[in-house]
Amino acid sequence: MKNRSLLVLCIFLLNGLGCSLAPNNFGTDGGSARFSRRSRGPDFVTLAKQLQPAVVNVSVTMLPVPPSMRGVQPQGSFSDGTFSEFFGLPPTAPSLPQRQQGSGFIIGSNGIILTNAHVVAGAKKIMVKLGDKRELEARVIGEDAPTDVALLKIDVRDSLPTIRLGDSDNLEVGEWVMAVGTPFGLDNSVSSGIVSGKGRHIGESYDRLIQTDAPLNPGSSGGPLINLNGQVVGINKAIVSETGGSIGISFATPINLIKEILPQLQSKGRVTRGWAGISIQELNSALAETLGLDKPIGALVAGLAKDGPADRGGIKLGDVILEYDGMPVIDALDLPLWIARTPIAKRVGVKIQRDGEAMSLNLTVAELPQTQLRVGNQIG
Repeated sequence: MKNRSLLVLCIFLLNGLGCSLAPNNFGTDGGSARFSRRSRGPDFVTLAKQLQPAVVNVSVTMLPVPPSMRGVQPQGSFSDGTFSEFFGLPPTAPSLPQRQQGSGFIIGSNGIILTNAHVVAGAKKIMVKLGDKRELEARVIGEDAPTDVALLKIDVRDSLPTIRLGDSDNLEVGEWVMAVGTPFGLDNSVSSGIVSGKGRHIGESYDRLIQTDAPLNPGSSGGPLINLNGQVVGINKAIVSETGGSIGISFATPINLIKEILPQLQSKGRVTRGWAGISIQELNSALAETLGLDKPIGALVAGLAKDGPADRGGIKLGDVILEYDGMPVIDALDLPLWIARTPIAKRVGVKIQRDGEAMSLNLTVAELPQTQLRVGNQIG
C-alpha cells in the first residue's frame, strides 16, 4: 500500500448535499433556531425539521467513457486507484453509462434547484428526488464552472419548499453552522460544526472559501451550509482528507459570491466576467525585498496575454500591481475576483511598481473568453 500521508483535496462528485442559495426573490423565511432552552445549545432539531424538505438528491447518468480514456484517472485524483475503489468504480471503466449522485436544494418554489457544477458535469440524464419521494427529470438552465455552480429546473405544478439565503459577509469565525445533504446517498443527513476560517484559497481564481469543521463526506457536494437563523451562508464544495473521509477540514463557497451571479445564470445561463489578460503571483518577504518593496503586498505579474487588456495598457511582466480601480492590493489573491467583477469595457486605473519606481496606468477590461472557463481543482 502506498504512503498516503499527504493530504488529498477531495471535491465531491458523488452524493452531494442539498444547498439552498436562493436569491432574495426566492425562498421562505427559515425562522430562527438560535439556542434551545432545553439543551442550552444550538437548536439543530428545529433547523433540521425546517430545512430538510428543501434538500434534494441528484442522480446523474453520465456519458459513456471513451475507449481512449478507460483507466485514465482525472487530473489531481488518487494515483493509486483509491478514487475508483472508494466510489465503487472499477479501476478500468467500461464503455457503459456511468452513474453518480449528488445533492441540491430548492431555491425557487417553481422547481429551480442549485447544486455544484461538477455534480452534473457530463450528465446525459439528471433525476431529482424530492423530500416527498417524488422523482422528476431535471435539466440544466445555468452553469458556471469557475464557481462550480449549476442551476437545475424540474417541472412541478405545486409550490415547493425553499430555503432562505443569508449574508456570508456577516459570518464570524467560531459561529455555529449546520450542513444538510446526502453523503453516501443517505438522504437528509445533517452535521454541525463551527466556522474555522474565512477567505481560504485552495487553488481557483475566485476562491474565498469558508472553512468549517462540520463533518462532510463524499456526497456532500452542493449542500447548504446553514447558520442558526436557518439561512444558507455557503454551498459545501470540498474537503481536505488523507483517506477521502472527513477529518474536520471542509470548505464552502460563500453565499454572497453565488448571489452575485444568480441573476445572470437565471437570465442567460452563464456568467459574463471581466478579463485583464494577466496571471499573478503572490509575494513573500524575500521576493518583496528583491523587488524593492517594504512589505510583501501587491500582485506580481507573472504572465501576460499578448494583446490583452493589460498588455495594451502598458503592463509588463515583473510589474507589481499595487492598486486596482482605487483599491489597494493587500492580498494578491483578491485581484482576480476584483477583475472578474469589473463591468466589461470599463476603463480602470492601475498603480504599479516597476524597477523600483511607481507609476499609474489605465486598462480597459474585456470579457473573459469562454475558453478559459473550467471547473478546476476537483478530483474526478
